[in-house]
Amino acid sequence: MKKITLLVFMIAVSFGLQSQISTPAASPSSTLIQKVGLTDVTVEYSRPSMRGRTIFGDLVPYDKLWRTGANARTKITFSENVNIGGQELKAGSYAIFTKPGASSWEVIFYTDYNGGGTPSDWDESKVAAKTTAQVQNLPFEVETFTISIDGLSDNAATLGMFWSDAYVGVKFDVPTDKAVTSSIEKVMKGPDANDYYAAAVYYMNAGKDINKAKEWMDKAMSMTEKPAFWQMRQQSLIYAKAGDKKQAIETAKKSLAAAEAAGNDDYIKMNKDSLKEWGAM
Repeated sequence: MKKITLLVFMIAVSFGLQSQISTPAASPSSTLIQKVGLTDVTVEYSRPSMRGRTIFGDLVPYDKLWRTGANARTKITFSENVNIGGQELKAGSYAIFTKPGASSWEVIFYTDYNGGGTPSDWDESKVAAKTTAQVQNLPFEVETFTISIDGLSDNAATLGMFWSDAYVGVKFDVPTDKAVTSSIEKVMKGPDANDYYAAAVYYMNAGKDINKAKEWMDKAMSMTEKPAFWQMRQQSLIYAKAGDKKQAIETAKKSLAAAEAAGNDDYIKMNKDSLKEWGAM
C-alpha cells in the first residue's frame, strides 16, 4: 500500500513539474511602434516561420482570406485619421486581413480586430478600407513573416509585409501638413520667438512659401537676445533657399563662429560645407 501511495505521489510531482515548463511559441508575438509625422502607428502581430514549407499558394492559399500572421488577428492602430488608396480610415484599431495572390494582394482593414483567425461570418459593413498591393518578388527568402513601416516622410509611409520571397507594400497618408499648418495659423495670432522659428523651419523643409519662412525667421531672430548657432544655421539655409546668398553667407559665418566657440564639430562642418557651396570659402 505504501508503495502504491509513493508511486501516485511521484506521478503527481512529475506532472506538476511538467506543467511549469515554458517553451517558445511557434509564432512569437511582436509589436511595431512607429511615429509617422505626428501620427502614432502600432502593429501587433504574430510571426510564423517557413520551417522548410512552401508558403504562398500552399500553406497560405492564393485568393483566400488570411489573418496576415498567426494566432490572434494582426492589429494596427492609428492615433489620427489616415488615408489609404483614397479612402479615409478613422483613428482607431483595425484587423489586417489579406487575400494573397501570385501577382497582387487584396489588403483589408476590418473594424473587428478581436479574436483569432478569420471571421466565420464575414461582415462587409465592418470593412473600413480595402486596397490592392502588387507583389514584388524578392531575390532572397525571408524566413519569418515580417511587417514593417518604411518609406517614412512627414506625410506618408508604407506598411510592408515580407515572407518567403514575396513583399507587398501599402502606402498610407497622414494629416501632418494639415495639422501643422492649422497649428501654425492658430499660433501666429500671438506667437513668440520659438513659434516663429518652428514655423519658418517647417515651411522651408516642407517646400512651402520660402518668403514667408524668411519673414518668420527674421522675426524670430529679432525677438531673440542671443541667437544660437543652430538657429543661425537654419536662418542661413532659409536665406539661401530664398535666393539671398549675401545674407546666407553672412549668417553662416556668424553661425560658424558661434559653433567654433561652442566646440560643436557637426555645425562647424555643416557651415563650412555651405560656405564652400556658396563660394565664400
